[in-house]
Amino acid sequence: MASSNEMDIDPQSPPHTTTNGSTTTTATSQPAAAAATSSETRTSAGAVAVRSIEGWIILVTNVHEEASEEDLQELFGEYGEIKNLHMNLDRRTGYVKGYALVEYPTQREAKAAIEGASNSKLLDQTISVDYAFVRPPPSSKKGEAGAATHPPRGAGARGAR
Repeated sequence: MASSNEMDIDPQSPPHTTTNGSTTTTATSQPAAAAATSSETRTSAGAVAVRSIEGWIILVTNVHEEASEEDLQELFGEYGEIKNLHMNLDRRTGYVKGYALVEYPTQREAKAAIEGASNSKLLDQTISVDYAFVRPPPSSKKGEAGAATHPPRGAGARGAR
């Protein structure tokens, strides 16, 4: 792989020697994590957008039920080469379920599509566009996040008295 949009970690600065011969480390002006996040692409909600295995996938919501793939190809083709376009249809009615996934080979094209097509009209309906995949926020401690929201196993209401 020639290029990757995964987070690169900056090398640590070398230790500095003081006059008494001991070694100390110096703080850099910007931590490595903060430097990496400044160049990361963010969603409208502030989450870090990540690349899928094959490309950059954007999620289009509030798609009109009678929209066709050609309508989406026409709208999103303006922003770059579309690698893949997926529209889920309702089995019963055959209409679009209200969302579509559009894949671009480069982040630049995906970002252009998000900025250009978000809040635009498609068949008299305003669509929303954002990245489909995001990196979850870092958790404070493993196990701590789930403990507060889920009851312990075996503590269900069925048969408990």
